Amino acid sequence: MKKLQRLLTIFLCFGLITTSAGLLGCSTTASHESTGQYVDDSVITSKVKAAIINDMALKGFQINVKTYQGVVQLSGFVDTPDNIRRAGELARNVKGVTDVKNDLTLK
Repeated sequence: MKKLQRLLTIFLCFGLITTSAGLLGCSTTASHESTGQYVDDSVITSKVKAAIINDMALKGFQINVKTYQGVVQLSGFVDTPDNIRRAGELARNVKGVTDVKNDLTLK
């Protein structure tokens, strides 16, 4: 009888573990992004980079652009506060951008 109880307990624990692992494997997280969202973010990133490169005031600066779910993050160094503002404006004007986190700093 004790062997049967132990065996049932083991099977029950194994069943709970596999069910929990299965549920966790299918759950979404804050960093989960579908293929379509990833492609959209890549296009937004490319358009923001192009806008910055085509702007004469910002052309020579190393400005990093990352996009996640339509939110653009700018990072790097520029010479003036006007350049920080200008880069943010350019990013905001790109279609599909929902927000801009402007983390540019002065040299």
